[in-house]
Amino acid sequence: MREDGDPRRSRSLDGEWLFDVDPDAVGMSAGWGTEPAIWVTEANPVDVPHVWQETDDLRGYAGTAWYHRSFDLEEGALDSRRAFLEFGAVDYWATVWVDGERVGDHRGGYLPFEFEVTEVLGAGENTVTVAVHDPEDLREIPHGNQGEPWYTRVSGIWQSVSLSLRPESHVVDARVTPDLESDTATVSLDIDPGGRDGEDLRAIVRATRGGSVAALASAGAEGSVTLEFDDPDYWSPDAPALYDLEVTLRAGRAVVDRYADTFGMRALERDGAGVLLLNGEPIRLRGVVDRGYYPETLYRPPAGWSAEREVERIRDLGFNLVRTQGKPGRPDFLEAADRQGLLVWAEPAGPTRYTDRSREATEEELFGLIGRDYNRPSVVLWGVYDEERGIGHDPAEEPLWTDEAKQAALASTVEAVRERDPTRLVCDNSGWAHVDTDLNDYHRYVASPDRATEWSGALEHLLHHRGDNYATRRWAEPDAPVVISEFGCWALPDVEALAEHYGREPPWFAGEFPAEARKRPSDVEACFERTGLESVFGSLDALRKAWERRALDSLSHAIGEFRQREDVSGYVLTQLTDVEWEANGLLDYRREPKGFTDRLAAINREVALVATVDSHVAWGGRSRRLELALVNDTDSEVAREFEWRFGEAEGTCRLTAPAHSVAESDPIALPVPALEEPRTEPVVVEDGAGGDLACEEPITVVPSSLPVPREPVVYAEGGLAAALSRAGVSVTHRLEGADVAFTSDAGEVREFVERGGAAIQIPQDDGGMADSDCFEFRELARTDGRASTASFFYQDSPLLDGLSPEARLGWEFEDAYPYAVVSEPDPDEDVVHAGHVRGWLADWGGSLVERPVGDGRLIACTFRGEVGTHPVVTALTLGLISHLAGAD
Repeated sequence: MREDGDPRRSRSLDGEWLFDVDPDAVGMSAGWGTEPAIWVTEANPVDVPHVWQETDDLRGYAGTAWYHRSFDLEEGALDSRRAFLEFGAVDYWATVWVDGERVGDHRGGYLPFEFEVTEVLGAGENTVTVAVHDPEDLREIPHGNQGEPWYTRVSGIWQSVSLSLRPESHVVDARVTPDLESDTATVSLDIDPGGRDGEDLRAIVRATRGGSVAALASAGAEGSVTLEFDDPDYWSPDAPALYDLEVTLRAGRAVVDRYADTFGMRALERDGAGVLLLNGEPIRLRGVVDRGYYPETLYRPPAGWSAEREVERIRDLGFNLVRTQGKPGRPDFLEAADRQGLLVWAEPAGPTRYTDRSREATEEELFGLIGRDYNRPSVVLWGVYDEERGIGHDPAEEPLWTDEAKQAALASTVEAVRERDPTRLVCDNSGWAHVDTDLNDYHRYVASPDRATEWSGALEHLLHHRGDNYATRRWAEPDAPVVISEFGCWALPDVEALAEHYGREPPWFAGEFPAEARKRPSDVEACFERTGLESVFGSLDALRKAWERRALDSLSHAIGEFRQREDVSGYVLTQLTDVEWEANGLLDYRREPKGFTDRLAAINREVALVATVDSHVAWGGRSRRLELALVNDTDSEVAREFEWRFGEAEGTCRLTAPAHSVAESDPIALPVPALEEPRTEPVVVEDGAGGDLACEEPITVVPSSLPVPREPVVYAEGGLAAALSRAGVSVTHRLEGADVAFTSDAGEVREFVERGGAAIQIPQDDGGMADSDCFEFRELARTDGRASTASFFYQDSPLLDGLSPEARLGWEFEDAYPYAVVSEPDPDEDVVHAGHVRGWLADWGGSLVERPVGDGRLIACTFRGEVGTHPVVTALTLGLISHLAGAD
């Protein structure tokens, strides 16, 4: 029991408990709570905090389990004190007995609760028994990303347990509401007078900083006090000033209790013109999602884990905000965020279905979360729902978009949140249909370079049609700040390092969910071999490194787009770490950096350089256009002299960005070198003063005069025929006598190919591919989409020598990436010149596949782009003609 002169005493009950499961649910009726001796002799010791899914044989268990421990209480410990049994969090339904007496029940898996046990404790040995029930069916209870189709479930006493001894009269809570307009803070007091008359009690409320008293006030046992500050220090990410709050409760001259907390003077507001203001100054959110999962211990941080280091790492990556998505953040993490100046977007776990029960449970958790974290200045935003989960996402329900009853209920919840906490912003339904929200936020997953142009167009569209993001125009607010609150990109993790960490194959590799093959890691090594990726990359590790470079391209492009647009008030990247099968983290599941992490941090800092070229492909001897943007999220002016070079060309550009602004350069003409062979040249931009602002963009240069296969006669129609003819190819409009045929319908040329001809199936006018007896195709998303972010295009062909600088495809195919791929090529028959996989190497397909058909050969080329216009597509097309005609 801690004793340091404080009127309160506290004792940790963490450590060894006895534990057993109750799969037949007999414990309650058999009296296991009142007579624990019935079962504890067969129980096993575990360390609390404890998640029972940490054990392999209980990983899939849902139902009831029991915990039991004893502790000694010294004589006189309860003199003039009351005892409270405190639980940090238990998932999900806890029933508690002390010394065989049932003291209470609690439902909800994420927030603290307590029971007064003064009357049941005695000197000497005491016992605590807890029955925890976590039902199989989670649909109507808040559970976040636990269970199908996401991650391993979490059940048990997963946060700390303690015994708190408090004075009979004590402070229950003190909530601080800062007001920066008047430099005051209102402290609302909740005092339990115990056996005393409340009129005999007086509370002295003191705010100190650095040991000096900054404000002082007193009040009776009920109501509130106002602390008045003289030039207070405001809390912000750059200067996270915290005040120590102490409430001293007196009865006459005697001190009967002391209550302590911290708070900050901070205000996050909207200015009515789409701008967020922190303490009156503009701020743009640079955020990241953290789901708070750990490899072996799930919700429970492992031994040696440091909240301080976790927050420090997030700040080092350039973020000023973390979104604790899918569940409340742990108190120690939020306290570290307070100290280090990290903003927090907080939200409850959500259910799956919308019912009266699920809505009530969600509101109860949300309101409890507001109460728990009210004094945390780091918490600046409350989320209610995410992507309609629990309010219309279930396929059996009417969606929020059209359900007026759900819309009214959500608006009512948002109003209740604002009444409980007027100091923070509220997001009603993150990413999807909005009803009443302080942020107009979107979830837009980008796959660059695959869909870079389409995605940029979609971003431009949403910024000009903001009302489309509201379920009803009645609440549409065109000036609500726009935040892209989810985007991200897959990057295959280090499979060998994961196995080494676990000492075996990770247990979630062969989990029961999710169902999609791209999300199932159990077959990754077999897929690596079956798809031929092993012959392309040599090892999974080499493939991983290539995939990391693809992720860097994609995320850098997205963040650059956001940061250049001053009408985007922020972004939240998904996510900080991989979680089990979902490998879209900046860190892997071990919380170790991926190969691109540090480079990505450079574009994510307060001051960043963004370079944009009008195209990443060019004809030799022509020109390209470069534009630079200096992004300044600080409160001071920033000026930089930049030096750029491309091939033999070079130049300088000076940019000055006032505080909280973006300075853009005039277009810079880049003379493209005339080359004899295709080659990728980087545009390099660096800080002329030797600073750390630097970036580069690749441009694939194709000679303006390409070798033309003049011997073969090529069958083609329409614009392609004209383009090939202009290039010098011998073109015919009749299949008879042709050496090579182009078609968008392989069925039309099948007989020609079977007789020994050669043909190339190309996309239709809309970019799609027509199925036939020769090829079946799988369509890919044409704009943005989560599945696209897990895509990986690669090549293994001399046909792409010089055009693609490495085995993974990059910006050289900008605006030409396929809308479809050949589905499941035959490894025994097909030559996959360029392929495609998703996620854990599933959904194998080909974007350039050569297949024998009868006595001839047929190539499916699903790359888009016009011959004569797109340099790389033109070079590839001419190369294909030579290849099929035997000229190579």
